Amino acid sequence: MDFGRLSDLRYVDFRLPPDHPETAGVLARARVAQPAPPRVYVGCPIWTNKAWLGSYFPAGIRDSDYLHHYARQFNSIELNTTHYRIPDAPTVRKWRGAVPDTFRFCPKLPQVISHDRQLYNTEALTTSFCRAIEGLGPTLGRAFLQLPPTFGPEHLPRLERYLLDFPDYVPLAVELRHPGWFADRELLSAVSALLEALGKTLVLSDVAGRRDVLHQRLTTPVALVRLNGHGLVASDFRRAEDWAARLAAWLEAGLHEAYVFIHQKDILHSPIWAQHFLHRLHELTGLAVTPPHIIEQPVQGSLF
Repeated sequence: MDFGRLSDLRYVDFRLPPDHPETAGVLARARVAQPAPPRVYVGCPIWTNKAWLGSYFPAGIRDSDYLHHYARQFNSIELNTTHYRIPDAPTVRKWRGAVPDTFRFCPKLPQVISHDRQLYNTEALTTSFCRAIEGLGPTLGRAFLQLPPTFGPEHLPRLERYLLDFPDYVPLAVELRHPGWFADRELLSAVSALLEALGKTLVLSDVAGRRDVLHQRLTTPVALVRLNGHGLVASDFRRAEDWAARLAAWLEAGLHEAYVFIHQKDILHSPIWAQHFLHRLHELTGLAVTPPHIIEQPVQGSLF
């Protein structure tokens, strides 16, 4: 994720801001129906991570087996492949068959909907996408609509119309990037209230160069966090601990689900960050989410 990425982190304040004032009310209302236990999902943007061969993946596996082995390390994925094309039914069945029912896919809406047409005249495409990912069955987590930085507040009526028409059988999260959404408190309150009324999750992005998008406003009992890491520097580990503490507090207050997606330039760093985060979250909550781990590789026999 290049959005908000900086090469110089010296002047970035990575501390998490306080919760938005409306977040407490969302959690209090959600607490009545909170599942026991609540669920936490952690993942990466892709599963074809060849750098993991011989460590987190067995050496020598076929390309078609990557998702199966990825799902033994992480329990969710930010499914970016759907951003570039709508998958056909055989592909969705193959994905569904490669993972356990406890796994969750979070497919990104196609860019032709979000970026090319910017939600204009996209009814047929949206229906095709939703029908396709419906085939994921119980492994469908939250689809998410990533709006481009050019999609600003002047398009709020179009966003509202799109969300009102969006099929209700697909859970949806929305990521806003234009600075205008966050520059005006009243506007942010209005769009957040809209998402809350429609049951859509407002995405939280923790990136170095755009601290404004870390608004800490929950609109549903689901938190979806996208985090840009910087090569396991000290601030990455502090942020892992800070997010564990914040999510622990939200889970205690009534949060139903949390999705945390890790973006590191070197994919070898993502499992290490996840281990640190999940260890701290377990210390704080007792929730047991299996962290990624180095697997024992088969040893070839010897003739001597």
